[in-house]
Amino acid sequence: MGHDHNHAPGLTATGKHRRRLIAVLAITLAVVLIQVAGAALSGSLALLADAGHMLSDAAGVFIALLAAWIASRPASDLRTYGYQRAEVLAALANALILVAIAVVIFTEAVRRIGAAPEVQTDIMLYAAVLGAAANLVSLLILRGAQKESLNVRGAYLEVLGDLLGSMAVIAAAVIIMFTGFLAADTIASVVIAIMILPRAWHLLRDVVDVLLEAAPKGVEVQMIREHILSVAGVVAVHDIHIWTITSGVPVFSAHVVVEDDVLSARGADQVLDKLTTCLGSHFDTEHCTFQLEPASHSEHESYQHA
Repeated sequence: MGHDHNHAPGLTATGKHRRRLIAVLAITLAVVLIQVAGAALSGSLALLADAGHMLSDAAGVFIALLAAWIASRPASDLRTYGYQRAEVLAALANALILVAIAVVIFTEAVRRIGAAPEVQTDIMLYAAVLGAAANLVSLLILRGAQKESLNVRGAYLEVLGDLLGSMAVIAAAVIIMFTGFLAADTIASVVIAIMILPRAWHLLRDVVDVLLEAAPKGVEVQMIREHILSVAGVVAVHDIHIWTITSGVPVFSAHVVVEDDVLSARGADQVLDKLTTCLGSHFDTEHCTFQLEPASHSEHESYQHA
């Protein structure tokens, strides 16, 4: 016997913030064009690295928007949860793009060691300052939404890394301008590459947790078990499963053993309402499925495990 079987995709966590992502995409692409031109004119690898990182961010935001659109497609008999998991796959692509960009930047930086070319610091500095200002605006746009969606969080972290990268380019430009130390440009490139990898790792780890159907962060199965057992008429609970379809869409199922007389029509409804209210209020889980079993049937089930 189940409760709340409505898994219609509706609007996912990323879809709710589509306008924010579109605004960030437009800002990022505009700055990429400026920084690529600035890198070509100034000869700065650090500026080109920052532009490459921002281009990867733009690609990631575009993938997130595309995934949000795909995820809004209705469910079918073949795909009963619709395409909501597409958002998670997009976040995986973002993480892999970050890793690839970091490797390319680091490789080029190593190649330039000992052979740093002349750099036009004024162009380098202006382009980096413009990039930093654009990144600040993008961070403000995404700040309120990044806790709700893996894709928005990925975009937020990428923009944050861009801001730090722009600051590294600014620092390198100032150092070269006042000291003539051309290797500062190469060092800044390496710093940008190093900053990208931890963010990619954290995003990848979150994506893997979702794909492996791990319990959502902050959810303790033992506490859920205790809450279910506190409902009047419940004898035991087993086969507890809680996982995430996509950001903001946790799903829960369990087999609940109840006293035999509870399975009258009215008693079953009351138990299901209490269980669903418990999960929704304490664990923010609306998609719940409970299989009610009479205690006299318990010899057919082993409910000593989750």
